[in-house]
Parts: sequence; C-alpha cells; structure tokens
Amino acid sequence: MAEQGDGDGPEAHTRRSALDDYAEMTGPGTGDELTPSATAKGRPVPDDGAPPSPVPAPPEPPASFPGTDDIARVRREFGALLGEFRRTAVLVPVGEDEAPLAADHGGIRWLYAFSDESALARFAIARGETAREWPYRRVLGARLLDAGAGATGVPCGVALDVGSEGNGVLFPPVAGIVPDAVAVDVRAAHGEEPR
Repeated sequence: MAEQGDGDGPEAHTRRSALDDYAEMTGPGTGDELTPSATAKGRPVPDDGAPPSPVPAPPEPPASFPGTDDIARVRREFGALLGEFRRTAVLVPVGEDEAPLAADHGGIRWLYAFSDESALARFAIARGETAREWPYRRVLGARLLDAGAGATGVPCGVALDVGSEGNGVLFPPVAGIVPDAVAVDVRAAHGEEPR
C-alpha cells in the first residue's frame, strides 16, 4: 500500500493516522519524515530537518496513589466499621411525624444518625438550631440500614455524626450496606434511574 503522497491510485489521497506520525518520530529518521506539527489542513508538509520535539511521558501517579494492598486494607477497615455500626445503638433525630430526620443530596437520601448526644448537639450547633428541642429514637444501626433506609423506596444511605469535624462517616446506598431495593449500584445494573 502506498503511503500518503506516493503513487497515483486512491491510496495516494488517504489520510494518515496521527499514530503513524508518532511512530516515525520515535524511529530512526531519514530527514524527510512528517511530524504532527508539520501538517496543514490535513496536507503533509516536509520536515525542516530539525529534530522532532520529544513526546512527553505520561505523568507518574502521585505518591499517595493507593495500591492494591492499600485498597484491600481500607475495605477491611470499612467492613469492620460497618459491622460495628450495625451492632451499635445510635441516636436518630425524628420530626413531628416521628419520621427520621433526613436530607436529600445528589439524588440520594441520607438518614441522620449520631453516636451520642454530644454529636447530636454539635449537629444542632452547626445548623444554628440550638434553641429547639431535638427529639430522637435509639435505633440499632442494622435496623436503621435495613428497615429505615429500605423503607424510603429511594436510594438512601446513613450519615453518621454529621457536624462532628473529622468524625463523620457515610454509609452509602450500595449493595452490602443497604437493601438492594435502595442500592444505587443494583438499580443502575438493572437500568433504573434514581428517583
């Protein structure tokens, strides 16, 4: 097959891939190669003989980029935290209708839960609502994840200790944490859009 510019047939007018140009830049030069910068409106322009500028190497991943071992360790730690949450009674603030206090963000409903009264107080302070009473129910974490989140019918997770700087934890609405009916990954796998 003739390269661009050689021959008279239809192949003579076929556009070359930019990959061909890069390949020629890395191989031994003859002085008449084309460089990517040496094309104008798709027409080749001979190289002026100057060495092509080197193609930059892809950036190195940051030093803090997690490796496979780090990811496995984080998953184990989160699994242990989830297990502890499921076995622990937490405080769930409720509204006048006795429904758990929740917030919607990004198409996900988050049920609020607190590890103790001081964490609930920090939440009230952060909201600027210290003057009102904050009724709550003591609920086992497993019940909140399984029954509470499951009853919403929408993608729903639990936000633990919101307003407590550095101590908050999100239990996202994914399989293995909440019931499949409200898990975003299961819904997406079945082609369902979040409600």
